[in-house]
Amino acid sequence: MRDPAVSRYTAGQLSAQRRADDLRRLRGERFDVLIIGGGVTGAGAAVDAAARGLKVALVEARDYAAGTSSRSSKLIHGGLRYLEQLEFHLVHEALTERGLLATRLAPHLVRPVPILVPLPAGEGVAGLPGRAWRRSYYGTGVAAYDAFAGLFGGGRGMPLHRHLTREGARRIFPSLRPEALAGAIRYYDGQVDDARLVVTLARTAASLGAAVVTSARAVGLKRQAREVTGVRVRDMEAAPGSPDAEFEVSARTVIAATGVWSDDLSRMLGDVGVRPGLRVRASKGVHLVVPRSAITGEAGLILRTPTSVLFVIPWGGHWIIGTTDTDWQLDRAHPAASARDIDYLLEQVNTVLDRPLSTSDIEGVYAGLRPLLSGEAESTSKLSREHAVVEPMLGLLLVAGGKYTTYRVMASDVVDRAVRRLGIDRPSRTADLPLLGADGFAAMWRDRADLARRHGVPAGVVEHLLERYGSLTVELLRMMAADPLLATPVAGAPEYVAAEIAYAARAEGALHVDDVLTRRTRISIETVHRGSESAEHVAEIMGSVLGWDAAVRAREVEHYRARVAAERESQQMPDDATADAARMGAHDVRGFAADRAADSGPVELPSPQ
Repeated sequence: MRDPAVSRYTAGQLSAQRRADDLRRLRGERFDVLIIGGGVTGAGAAVDAAARGLKVALVEARDYAAGTSSRSSKLIHGGLRYLEQLEFHLVHEALTERGLLATRLAPHLVRPVPILVPLPAGEGVAGLPGRAWRRSYYGTGVAAYDAFAGLFGGGRGMPLHRHLTREGARRIFPSLRPEALAGAIRYYDGQVDDARLVVTLARTAASLGAAVVTSARAVGLKRQAREVTGVRVRDMEAAPGSPDAEFEVSARTVIAATGVWSDDLSRMLGDVGVRPGLRVRASKGVHLVVPRSAITGEAGLILRTPTSVLFVIPWGGHWIIGTTDTDWQLDRAHPAASARDIDYLLEQVNTVLDRPLSTSDIEGVYAGLRPLLSGEAESTSKLSREHAVVEPMLGLLLVAGGKYTTYRVMASDVVDRAVRRLGIDRPSRTADLPLLGADGFAAMWRDRADLARRHGVPAGVVEHLLERYGSLTVELLRMMAADPLLATPVAGAPEYVAAEIAYAARAEGALHVDDVLTRRTRISIETVHRGSESAEHVAEIMGSVLGWDAAVRAREVEHYRARVAAERESQQMPDDATADAARMGAHDVRGFAADRAADSGPVELPSPQ
């Protein structure tokens, strides 16, 4: 529980000192719930459990959202295509969560984005029946989507859909090829910076008293007979050979929210004769980022492709184009996009654009892995987006599957199981718990011009900060007032100010340049240089906060640039195998390369005790 003498905002600051304090807590306390995994589900479970008054710890092997949770399509959506598959319960659940996030829980991070459903043209008069049928078919689906949102959406938070003629569609999206278009339907979904939402969840959990530690890798389960009683953890920031590098954390219940690594834990349980009860497959989704000037439009697009659904989504001064949906069985920490993936996305999007895109338009590329519950279908696009909670051993709960939008439901379900096991009757509170930065956001956004004038900064800077930090923006503005150098743009990325880099190290748990360029900001995918030209400036700012000497700063920059070079090389490779080999040419900054040959995932079972 949080010390009542400490404000929620102060308690939610993930500083280097806070990490040291939480490491001491991990070594010395026994927790009600210990969570493995700092993605959206794990961080959400930490918030849920802490909000119920439990003693909570979370350990993450790398960084918050370092895996799947920072590599999505950046949408908070109900799953329009699930209506076509008659999976009404999934749509209902996701639209409820979308409404809560957009209106109550995180309105500073989740906002409406218009999306067009283009209606393909038919052949002259003969094509009239087909065009009418398609408009009716898609129109009925979108109307049902809006109806579900209105009935179940927990506060709609999104405008209603609208039918458009060909001319109306091209006024909104002039880059659509007129000859391939009979009209369109415009609807709205939510957009989010997925990594920032996860960091905000982690900070919210910390503000409620949870101990949350990154670069803390779970390397074994602590057991007593057939019951799990904790986890053995390796501090990935500790000096090699340090006696403090590994230690045990005691807990009454352990929750594994390990995403695409869930099957590693399942196989290890199988080694001691325990059946996990579920299987997870990894599906690779690749996205491209191109400049806003490459496509002329004021809304996104959703297109049907032979193997997946393709989104073209406005993202500040950029567009995000994705995604693929292919099976992936190689390195899960750093999934690689191949030239084949990139060519596929360009080919699909160019079917509707009047000016085709080429590789020269691409600013950034990222690939993520979706954890899908395995079924009998061979195609990953047909695997379940539902989630499951199982208890393969006493004291160990495994949550897997699901989708980003419904993280809160997954978190609530697994913590429900934990509190029942603990004999505690405390229901989830997270449907009514605003995340840090949400309280006061609406008034601050309304008065943003006055806020900018009072602090002597451009209105555009204040808007940028409000959409990333909400009411916590005042903390960054104070930093900029105290040190004018923090009000200057980041080198190579003028959309960001230096205060954001310092704040990431001071309050958001960033430990490495990679954490900042890839997740606290999106400089790694929003610039043609992919952050290489920003790395030195970022290392200088972070170093001043974290006490880095010149050698550490140089090492951080060298690592980051090696990572960029490896990713660029992988994206020239013809297939997954060669792309994976190229990407693994750059070692992980947290030292995972040394363990990779002997370890296939973030959790391993020790010998029976």
